[in-house]
Amino acid sequence: MGLTAGVLAIDAGNSKTDVAVIGSDGTVLATARGEGFRPPAVGLDTAMSTLTGTVTRALTAAGTPAVSHVSACLANADLPVEEEQLTAALAACGWGSTVEVRNDTFAILRAGVTEPRGVAVVCGAGINCVGMRPDGRTARFPAIGRISGDWGGGWALAEEALWHAARASDGRGTPTALAVALPAHFGLSGMPELIEALHLEHVPPARRHELTPVLFATAAEGDGVARAIVARQAEEIVTMAVVALTRLSLLDEETPVVLGGGVLAARHPLLNDAIHGLLAERAPKAVARVVTESPVLGAGLLGLDRLSAGADARARLRAYYAG
Repeated sequence: MGLTAGVLAIDAGNSKTDVAVIGSDGTVLATARGEGFRPPAVGLDTAMSTLTGTVTRALTAAGTPAVSHVSACLANADLPVEEEQLTAALAACGWGSTVEVRNDTFAILRAGVTEPRGVAVVCGAGINCVGMRPDGRTARFPAIGRISGDWGGGWALAEEALWHAARASDGRGTPTALAVALPAHFGLSGMPELIEALHLEHVPPARRHELTPVLFATAAEGDGVARAIVARQAEEIVTMAVVALTRLSLLDEETPVVLGGGVLAARHPLLNDAIHGLLAERAPKAVARVVTESPVLGAGLLGLDRLSAGADARARLRAYYAG
């Protein structure tokens, strides 16, 4: 059986994987959803086995064993060496004649722009930023935590809120309503009880992310410490965007800045207003918007870009995901 599809689009995040088989004219032939892609946690072989199951379901539904090009935007593809390793792993599967692996932030960027030109900042559980130009140039950061200079995202915001609340509770820090609001979220009477519950895992560690909305609610009520944490997050987001714009020589051109991830998608007014205010000062020609499109659309568009598909094909793919 010959190649009957143009692109296998893969958007594989930590929590879920979306796959689409797309014709060269932008028609979506089949889709599938599977578990997250987490090689650091489960090992590459196990992660690839899970991904293979999802891809096989999509290819089978599309009635084709392979495509012309595999466009894979993967979580944990943070460094060039990781992209190379993952490209080799996907190429060995024989799903397409060519394979291109990118960090999953590129999928969010491409989904939010009409051409492969712009910058995206994703603030979800963590934080990342990438940029691209139509000539293939990109800008990116390692985005692997504090060792690569990162700060922010839901996990870091919750940790920061806990730190300030603990110090306020025992007298080492500035008073803040967080010292009451954070333990109250879990039905506890104060920070000593919350610290004990977290340490002994009576409150599961994964539930710490629930404190991020509490932080934003406390900031909205006027608490100075909470507002300072939110302001720092806005500063980090804008700093990453401006550096990426500068690296790509886009600072002086009208350029999309796509904002994605759960923290930004929540559209907290205090954070959003601060971001727009700082961008107006430092990158006045940047056009910021929160992306709502599916990231797998971005992976598909990157694949169509690679195949030099026309505007009609890209519009057809967008229309599918808009519907």
